Amino acid sequence: MTREHTYQVTVHWTGDTGSGTASYRGYGRDHDVVADGKPPLQASADPAFLGTPDRWNPEELLLAALSQCHMLTYLALCARAGVVVTGYTDAASGAMREEPCNSGRFTEVVLRPEVTVAGPSMTDAARALHQQAHKACFIANSVNFPVRHHPLTRVSAEAHKGTT
Repeated sequence: MTREHTYQVTVHWTGDTGSGTASYRGYGRDHDVVADGKPPLQASADPAFLGTPDRWNPEELLLAALSQCHMLTYLALCARAGVVVTGYTDAASGAMREEPCNSGRFTEVVLRPEVTVAGPSMTDAARALHQQAHKACFIANSVNFPVRHHPLTRVSAEAHKGTT
């Protein structure tokens, strides 16, 4: 059975400095991303494109979406497979190349999940489940650039205490 999910956000530009877009450098790139029942997400353009550095930009949000989707898919697969994950951190990075005519595109994203599992018997399965998570990730399946993975798996310090 195929199901379709829909999502809605409102993007509200807050960067009018009084003269609208009368000049390219004369307006702010600040905006709010709003969804019902959630706090507004303050966003802007990347500072390289005259954005505000202390706000999220679309490139960071795309990278975050890929990292979050992989993590959530991975954790679900681990839970179903009996792999007990006790910690997960991802230091994700992405590369975007500017193209002629004021265009650009992501060329790749690298996810670097550091996973801690409850016991040494779980490490092989924990490593293998990253590939399954990648194949199942909704966001990774929606982009047209490679999403690479360099996972690191550790065993919980608590597990090591029982072996000494």
